[in-house]
Amino acid sequence: MPVRFAEIANRLNGISCPLFGVQWTPPVLDVQVARRVMAYLEDRRILYNAMAWEEPEHCVASVLEIRRFLTNEIGQLQSSSELVPRLKAIRSAGRKFLDEVQRQRGGRRLIHAHPSGAFGFDLALGEFRGAIGPHIAALAVGYGIDVEDDLARVLPAADDSD
Repeated sequence: MPVRFAEIANRLNGISCPLFGVQWTPPVLDVQVARRVMAYLEDRRILYNAMAWEEPEHCVASVLEIRRFLTNEIGQLQSSSELVPRLKAIRSAGRKFLDEVQRQRGGRRLIHAHPSGAFGFDLALGEFRGAIGPHIAALAVGYGIDVEDDLARVLPAADDSD
């Protein structure tokens, strides 16, 4: 069962985003792009599969594809769109992941050839997932999009301090 955007709104702490249907109605194009982005990300297993299952080369290829997709979607939006900074932040997190993986491998083949680097890869992957989670949550809340369970794994944790 997908995580409803209203539930995600309750998880957000200190993130400023308009609530869908309350005071702001996003332009149709922004909504369409946000829905396409969410549907695309829901199918990217790098964002939610167990790290032990992930193959570094495939992860790098997936992040490159995500960045290409986001760049294309950003190009379809007005520069003033409130969606642009969110998509750029996700794209930037991908760039940081790629930079870290490249730094770790030091010109060698990826982690397969150097098992001692697996921890660094897992750390970079975890940071990538953690960095995009708040942006996915903001997209869901801001554009009224439910998040599939797999992708919901990267969302910020619920605040249990009640």
